[in-house]
This record gives sequence, C-alpha cells and structure tokens, in this order.
Amino acid sequence: MKLLKYAIYRLLQAIPVLIGISVITFLLANLGPGDPVSLMLQGQEHSEELVRAIEQKYGLDKPLHERYLTYMAGLLRGDLGQSIYYQRPVASLMLDRLGPTLLLVLSAYAFALVTAIPLGIVAADRRNEPTDHASRIAALVGVSTPSFWIGIVLILIFAVWAPWPLRTIPGLPLPSSGLVYPWRPPSAYRGIDGHLELYYQTLRHLLLPMIALGTLQMATIMRVERTQMIESLQGEYVKLARAYGVPERKILRKHAFQVAQLPIITIVGLNLSTALGGAVLVETVFNINGMGQLFIGAIQQNDYQLVMGVTMMLGVLFVVGVIITDISYAYVDPRVTYGEQE
Repeated sequence: MKLLKYAIYRLLQAIPVLIGISVITFLLANLGPGDPVSLMLQGQEHSEELVRAIEQKYGLDKPLHERYLTYMAGLLRGDLGQSIYYQRPVASLMLDRLGPTLLLVLSAYAFALVTAIPLGIVAADRRNEPTDHASRIAALVGVSTPSFWIGIVLILIFAVWAPWPLRTIPGLPLPSSGLVYPWRPPSAYRGIDGHLELYYQTLRHLLLPMIALGTLQMATIMRVERTQMIESLQGEYVKLARAYGVPERKILRKHAFQVAQLPIITIVGLNLSTALGGAVLVETVFNINGMGQLFIGAIQQNDYQLVMGVTMMLGVLFVVGVIITDISYAYVDPRVTYGEQE
C-alpha cells in the first residue's frame, strides 16, 4: 500500500514536469522560423482566402496563448490535434510509428544489459589484468562514439563490404535498411513463409541498429557495473564470507552482485532519454519508420501539432521510465523502503 502511495505521489510530481515540457516545446515550435501553411501549399497555386481558411481551421489565426490553452484543453480530453502536413490525427500517426521505436529501444537495452553486466563483473573480478584493461578501453570507445557513426560503420562492414570471412557466416550480409515487424502477419512480406521465418528476418533487420543504439548504453552500464562490483568486493561482508571459506563464485553471485545492481537500475532509467534521442538518428541511418523519422519530418515541415505530440509522448515515456526505476529499487534491495518512518 505504501508503495502504491509512493507511485501516485511520483505521478503527481510528474504533472508540472510535463506542463513545463509542453510550454517550452509549444513556444519553440510556434516561434521558430517558417510557416506551416506555406510549406503545406508549397508548389501549389493558392489565394489569400485559402491561406486564411487553413489558418482558421488549425487555429493559427489566434493569439499564441489562446492556441496553447486550446491545445492543452484538447490534450486533457485525449485529443492530440490534427497534423497540418499529413492531414491525419496526431495520435494515429504516432501509434503507427511507436511500435518500431519501442522495439528498437527495448532490444538495444536488452543487448546492453546482456553484454555489459557480465563484462563488468569479469573486469572487476580480474582488476588490473589484461581483461580489465581491454574492457575499459572498449567502454571508453563506446561512450565516446556517436550511435549514428557506429551504425554507418556497421553497415559498411556487415552489409556493404562484408569481407570474405564474414560472408561464410550464415545470414550475412545483413540488411541495412527497413525493419520487419514481428506483429504483422507473414503474408505482409514477400518471401516470408511462416512465423519462424518472420521472427528470423526481424532479428536480421534489427541486429545492426540494435548494436548501434545499444553500444553507448552497454559502455555506460559496463563502467558503472565494474566500479560497483569492485566496491562491493571490498566490503566487510565479502571479507567475512571469504574468511568463512565461501567459494569466490558464490561471493560474486550472492553477496556482491545484488548490492551492486542498484546504481545500474538508476543508469538504465535515466539513460532512457539518451536512448530515445539516439533512436532518432539511428532510425534515420537505417531507414526505420519510427518516431524518430516522424519527429524529424514534423520539424522540417513546421508541423507544430505533430512536434508537440511526439515531444509529449517521449516526455511521458521518460517520466514513466524514471518512476518505474524508483519503484524497482525496493525489489532489488530490501533495504530500500518507501513511506516508512525511521
């Protein structure tokens, strides 16, 4: 019950944050250069009456504060407005593009966690040995390299060039664009027969963008995991366990590992915004029709309704991710409680 109260409290705290996001985004989208009506009618003959009719349809003839209040009133009703460029409801556009972005971000996080945690543990267990030095260099390179550049290099190596030793591996060269969606029927794609083939092709198309987006997360998590494991292995409870003759593997698994995971949860939650931002560029590199390409197109077309919708959606995802991260503390570390008096 106390955990539920804490979750409700955090959700209430998120309301001013989301209002702040909406105000800043609305001002940036509406006060920037360019006119969405002119872009929409570009290359077409139009009269002043048509321009005024379109402005009146989308409320662009009203003062800025009235337009913001009208937008927020619609938002409270669940109406994200109408896209000026696509002539479709913003909610419908985002729903079509949300699936690919979530698939990319979640798979990148899965790749990062599966690789970073074991590497961080090995590096801490073999501190100052060649394995530790190699992992630290890999982490430094991963943190310093932009996701889109990693994506371009992966495309050149595994999709374009694919040298002879790599071409002998089944499944290579890998596709460099698009994405096969596992939730669509196999009949929607040419040459795919059955769900197993559909999942296999999804994995092949997802592998390169997943690695490109997940490398930064992997490097960050690996560095934190190594640091926390070294600190845990130097704790008094670990020294006591060693004095009692507990095997080193059991010390790593049972005594040091769980205590070291609390900062990892924090990193995963706070890096969600970085992953969502990186997904915009990675989707562009690999031509994935997700929220990233939708957002870039909305900015180019000055489609402020769509810019607002995508920004608010990403803001909600980030805030919910942070709240879930905070609640997860209590399940990882029993010392963490919410709402209890000392």
